[in-house]
Amino acid sequence: MTENKGSYLKTYMGNKVDPLSVKAEDITLEDIAHALSLMCRGNGQVVHFYSVGQHCINCAKEAKARGWNERLQLGCLLHDAAEAYMSDLITPIKVYMPQYYEIEDKFLKAVYEKFGLADLTEEEWNMIMEVDRALLTYDLVELLKEPVPDEGYQVVRIPDIDFRPFEEVEKEYKDLAETLLKN
Repeated sequence: MTENKGSYLKTYMGNKVDPLSVKAEDITLEDIAHALSLMCRGNGQVVHFYSVGQHCINCAKEAKARGWNERLQLGCLLHDAAEAYMSDLITPIKVYMPQYYEIEDKFLKAVYEKFGLADLTEEEWNMIMEVDRALLTYDLVELLKEPVPDEGYQVVRIPDIDFRPFEEVEKEYKDLAETLLKN
């Protein structure tokens, strides 16, 4: 992909980010927390507003409940951070758009570099995705009224999926990230 001359994303914090050549210095915790707290999971097809930010907080808390270290908890908190810069598409559409995955991967690499996770191992990434899938299953049942899978829920703790104002989610996301980054 080539550089996107003259076209950029203006972020909440006022940065101008070229989506095709994003760098770690373009990324801010404030932009991520704000944007994800305002984005609804499931493309809005849920019983009530439930933000991507709240989902990510639940993922980090699930990692903690599993006894995982702060590094993995932070990885879980940030796993959808690329969406703060490029939004999201539902998977049935995304699979037909390989360039979307390329751009998403660039953003996530920049995010993980920014927050000291650029060296995540494949095993660590798989653990993060395991938590994401477990929470997705819970979300599908509780927020989209899908049937409970035969194997039941794969979560250790029941996530908070109640409606929460975006300001609360934004603050909790930032506070949790800052706590995990100190350790």
